[in-house]
Amino acid sequence: MIDLRNHYGFTRLPFGKDLAPSMLHQHAGCTEAAARISWCITERALGVVTGEVGAGKTVAARAAIAALDQTRHTLIYLANPTTGTRGLHYQIVTALGGRPAHGTAALTAQAAGLIAAEHGERARTPVLVIDEAHLLAHDQLEAIRMLTNSEMDAASPLACLLIGQPTLRRMIRLGVLAALDQRIGLRYAIPAMTAAETASYSPPSTRQPAGCPGLSTTSPCNPSSRPTPGAKPSSTKPAPASPSQKSRRTDHHHASTHTTAPPGNAPAGPSHTTRPPLAMTPTSSC
Repeated sequence: MIDLRNHYGFTRLPFGKDLAPSMLHQHAGCTEAAARISWCITERALGVVTGEVGAGKTVAARAAIAALDQTRHTLIYLANPTTGTRGLHYQIVTALGGRPAHGTAALTAQAAGLIAAEHGERARTPVLVIDEAHLLAHDQLEAIRMLTNSEMDAASPLACLLIGQPTLRRMIRLGVLAALDQRIGLRYAIPAMTAAETASYSPPSTRQPAGCPGLSTTSPCNPSSRPTPGAKPSSTKPAPASPSQKSRRTDHHHASTHTTAPPGNAPAGPSHTTRPPLAMTPTSSC
């Protein structure tokens, strides 16, 4: 396998995931989503952010969470929501430093109690971020709604953010989830990048490495100038002549071989000297 860093002279591989939030590309959709997520966390509301694959949903959440005061907020991030309702409560209790109870009912009450204690006693806002939320079942979505109930529905002890594909937006509109639908305070669908935004994204991520001038010419630093594997090399052999061209060439050669040089001019070809015949000396007979 080719070592790309040494082969192309990179100090780090482009398009990596280990980027600080300040290094992320801020296009219009991502910036708008980050601003709305920040508002959702401040208001301790329930938000739904959707978008196609690779639209920047998780990146926008990272940017918004990185700007928060870490001493006033507690992040609970669930990357895999396919663990059922009990698994959802289990991960919440574990993230808040509790020891999960064995029974399902006791675990549900324990998760709600730890969230209320985090907000009421420690003065920290729990921020529940569920990625791939379009994989949540109906009972899990109802359990999330129950976690937002506090003080007879007068306040919410946590901010909850559901991040998923457009399927999540259509699923929430179902009649069985009407109670959850009316409680959502933020809805935002991240649009795709425009052509201008895509062009502004590419140059910073594909900077020309040092010591590699002229990427437009054939060089080891310009893979686009290399021949495609399996492609036939271009031939420098001239194309075969047509029959009419062959006949013209033959007539021209025939005429040039029978052309007599004008008097007084040396022949065009190399000169040939004719030797005189040897003189025959008669022999005398004895």
